Amino acid sequence: MTVEEQPITSEQMYRIEDNGHSIFGMKKVLMMENAGHGLADFIVSEKGPTFAGKKIISFCGTGNNGGDAMVASRHLSSQSGVEVTIVLVGDANNMKTEETLVNWSIVQKMKSIRILTGPNVIELAKNKVSESDIIIDGIFGTGIKGEIREPFSSAIEIINASNTYVVSVDIPSGLDPNDGTFLEKCVKADATVTYHRIKKGLTMNKEYVGKLHLEKIGIPTEAEQGVV
Repeated sequence: MTVEEQPITSEQMYRIEDNGHSIFGMKKVLMMENAGHGLADFIVSEKGPTFAGKKIISFCGTGNNGGDAMVASRHLSSQSGVEVTIVLVGDANNMKTEETLVNWSIVQKMKSIRILTGPNVIELAKNKVSESDIIIDGIFGTGIKGEIREPFSSAIEIINASNTYVVSVDIPSGLDPNDGTFLEKCVKADATVTYHRIKKGLTMNKEYVGKLHLEKIGIPTEAEQGVV
């Protein structure tokens, strides 16, 4: 295995992103745009060649994982005849990063995307899940810690109870990015699109990861110096 192929921890990834942003000027909002666009391209390549009539539902948390899913939803909504629904799992007033807030602001203004939010969002999402062809899991990213609370727990349950094709953003929600374990529950994905480098946890518990796709998002390799 070459150095370039070696999996990394979530902490190493955070440091690489910070170096890319602060030292090289590769802004995190650009990383998010590239990540979401790459996710959309992967879904089209897997579920094409025609997308007409497809129904896609994106479960988006309030962190960067959710932001990536919002970007992907925006790009997928431009496909002819596609119906895209975003389910915001979490408080709309508590977006965790500036880049996620930027993309949340964009999708809210788009008439081509239906948005479900609020205290009854999981109940509202159930019917949409049963009608959907593709689920995007953007609930949790690599920063997950501790107990999975509501409404996140119920969101994972309805995803796993569906017979729909599931793509996870960076890592299946609930899976530990470093050792591949999970405490209570975890999204069981058909495919996972991860970014820049494979995370260590993705090499384990492969039945939850599904098909693994690595997407480069424009971070200079020099940003790894002193980290990897």
